[in-house]
This record gives sequence, C-alpha cells and structure tokens, in this order.
Amino acid sequence: MNKTLKLSVADIKIIFRDPSLKSFVFLPILLFALIIWGVPPLVEKYDLLTPYLSLFLVVAVIENTQMFCFISTMALIDEKETDIAKVYGVVPLTKTEYIFSRFLIPYLFTVLLNVIMFTVQPLFEISFGTGILISCLAALVVPVYVLSINSIAQNRMQGMVYVKAFNMLVLIPITAFFVPENIKHLFSVFPTHWIFQSIENVTMGKDMTLVFGVGLVVFIILIWLTSRLFIKRHFV
Repeated sequence: MNKTLKLSVADIKIIFRDPSLKSFVFLPILLFALIIWGVPPLVEKYDLLTPYLSLFLVVAVIENTQMFCFISTMALIDEKETDIAKVYGVVPLTKTEYIFSRFLIPYLFTVLLNVIMFTVQPLFEISFGTGILISCLAALVVPVYVLSINSIAQNRMQGMVYVKAFNMLVLIPITAFFVPENIKHLFSVFPTHWIFQSIENVTMGKDMTLVFGVGLVVFIILIWLTSRLFIKRHFV
C-alpha cells in the first residue's frame, strides 16, 4: 500500500509539471463560479429556465469529472509514446495495484470537488450524505473514461480525437431531460445516464436508490472490463 501511495503522489507531481495539463485546474473554479454566481441571477431573470435547474447541476457535476479525465488520459498516452509504460510494466506492483495507484488521487480529488459542489450550490437542498454518494458514483467516470481511451489510442493525436468523441458520449444522456418520461431510459446505454438520473431524482425529492444502484453496478462492470483491456494493450 505504501508503494501504491508513493506512485500516486509521484504521478500527480509529474502530471502538473506539464503547463498544458496544469491549465485544466481552472475548469472547476469556473464551474463553481457559474453555479454560485452565474446561474441564480440567470434563472431569476428568465423563468423559463426554472424547470431545468437540475440540468445546470448535472452539467456542473459531470464537468468536474472532466479535469482528470483529460489530464490522466494525456499522461498515460504520453507514457506509451515514450515507452515509459514498458518500465511500469516491470515495477514491483501488480497490474491491479498500478491501475489503483494511477487513479487513487484523481478519483478522490474528483469526489472532493463534487462534494464541495453539492455543499455550496444554492439551487437545491441536498443532504451531505447524498452529495457524497452521488460524488463517489460520478467520479467513477474518470477511470472508465481514461482506461477506455488508453486501451485504443496509440498516440496523442489519436487520443485527442477520442477525447472529443468521449466528451460527446458523456453528455448525450442530457437529452433525456428533454424527452417524455416514458422514453428517457432509452439513454441508459450510456453510463452517465445513471448519474444524471440520480441527481434529477434527488432534486425532485424522489428516491434515487434504484438508479444509483444500477449506475454503481454498471460502472463497476465497466471498470473491470476496461482494466483488463488496458492491461493487455498499455504495457506492450
């Protein structure tokens, strides 16, 4: 465990030496500013936006995950391009420990960002415990996103193309907010649908247990599948 923590800390230090990646730290700051000071006066001015208040929160939560989705994706692709991945392939860690070490801090930091978001957002009253649960579910986007792209991308150019494609896939379930209730679960093939519906249920005062549980199972399965694929392709 000590080796895993050391690798996690070293990884974060290396990542933030890259100016192009460091700039993504400002994304959460912008999101907090928009939710706290931008959305309330906008909704107050335009009443037609009121039914979509939960959508603003959904976008903020999912976009908070995108910082480390991009940063970790580019960092791992760079390792593959420079053959550093082959070195990691022979370090005294199991492949599972390696993956755990690479996502420990990104996952926890993403959870923290969204816990703070749920705490300070002025749009809805959401309990601290519920905020933690949804934040833990939403942060699972990071390993699934990064492992998926790094299992198929061979270089930074391919990586950027896949990043743009995955960014669209992550947001597609937002469409469920604009379709009739009886067909919104057609978007359940997209993992983030379950995060979005969990947030919507909470903001509407409904029980989120079922959609949260399904989402958790979906993400656990996806992490298992993408981890296996990543291990087969990243270290060669």
